[in-house]
Amino acid sequence: MRQIAIVGSGPAGYYTAEAAQKQWGDDVRVDIFDCLPVPYGLIRTGVAPDHQSIKGVSRRYEKTSLSENVRFIGNVMIGKDISVAELQDNYDAVVLATGAPNDRKLGLDGENLRNVFGSATFVGWYNGHPQFAQLDPDLSHNTAVVIGNGNVALDVARILSKTRGEFAGSDIVAHALDILATSNIERIVILGRRGPHQIAMTPKELGELADLERACPRVDADDLPDEGEDALLEPGQRKSVNHLRGFAAIPEAHRADKPVDIEFDFFASPKAILGDGKVTGIEVERTQLKDNRAVGTGETYTIDAGLVVACIGYQTSPIPGVPFEEEAGRFANDEGRIMPGLYCVGWARRGPSGTIGTNRPDGFSCVEKIAEDIGDGARKAGGEGFEALANERSIDFVEFHDWQKIDEAEQARAREDAPREKFVAVEEMIAATRKS
Repeated sequence: MRQIAIVGSGPAGYYTAEAAQKQWGDDVRVDIFDCLPVPYGLIRTGVAPDHQSIKGVSRRYEKTSLSENVRFIGNVMIGKDISVAELQDNYDAVVLATGAPNDRKLGLDGENLRNVFGSATFVGWYNGHPQFAQLDPDLSHNTAVVIGNGNVALDVARILSKTRGEFAGSDIVAHALDILATSNIERIVILGRRGPHQIAMTPKELGELADLERACPRVDADDLPDEGEDALLEPGQRKSVNHLRGFAAIPEAHRADKPVDIEFDFFASPKAILGDGKVTGIEVERTQLKDNRAVGTGETYTIDAGLVVACIGYQTSPIPGVPFEEEAGRFANDEGRIMPGLYCVGWARRGPSGTIGTNRPDGFSCVEKIAEDIGDGARKAGGEGFEALANERSIDFVEFHDWQKIDEAEQARAREDAPREKFVAVEEMIAATRKS
């Protein structure tokens, strides 16, 4: 019986477990570890709360968890409660599927001022991640700046601009909903170093901005290339740019009924965050494209702002004893192999790129490598070995049936117009598992 440990219960972890089942059938046991008592990783705490259809992929992962040879083991911190080396002692292969939960730093003066956040922190706050639940951002200023030209920047801008009623059907947590309801923000500036043709925003997410109740997107027509140049773009990118052209053509009369502006500021590179203790603005340098790269022109200006959210990418968390590429923000690996018996998949392997579905072929590729490397495999203790260590160290781990109790409790405490109200403290989650 092959024994596989997967560290991380997000999409990459579950697709790898699914691949292991397809590779070996009943001749494999897979334990999926997570530091939280709840599964699904990015699906629960990264996907925007108003994108419930995307979160629906968790039903596929639930089916995997309910199979006899896959076990979810939550509330276990690998590298602290148990080391990677100890996992390797007990499993034929260990796969790191930890994602990239940490924000990349801007590297600018002032980025540590109050009310300056990375997107992992800010998104974690409104999604109820226990690490960020106490964030308490100040939304009293009338202007927010969002740095980045990807879908996460769009998510942040959209969440900041919505009315309370527009969150009906979402699983945004109550503490975020209450603070957003008191927001004074009337202007959201999305900064991008390059131009409309270089955005990493997908058509569906861009199109949502046109349907907001009290907010309206704004694009300067002078920032748009000649329309004929759009023919050189990929079809999806062309659709996104068409949305931007549509935003630029919105008449001012239509904007009069929308008190919140979502302003796209292209060819704009942040140079410094301004403030004394707390952010009061951001210094920006105008850029131009040279060989598709943004180059500063020397022209600078200041945007007064009371909130800055940087959506510029993520990094994997290092784990003691595992080689790590600091610059790339991921584990050092050769196509998923880190060292004998140790592998990585998803963002932990390739960095934060691709969609949720991109992790499926990644997981299957990893399992093929494991099959090549272990052959019939040295049979190890697997879950029994972990349980012996857990008992010895009094590790209070949870399993999938415990998560089902948390899930049931969250649904029972939901607002009338929400699918659930998440627990935002680990202690609350554990307490829910102990109720009959």
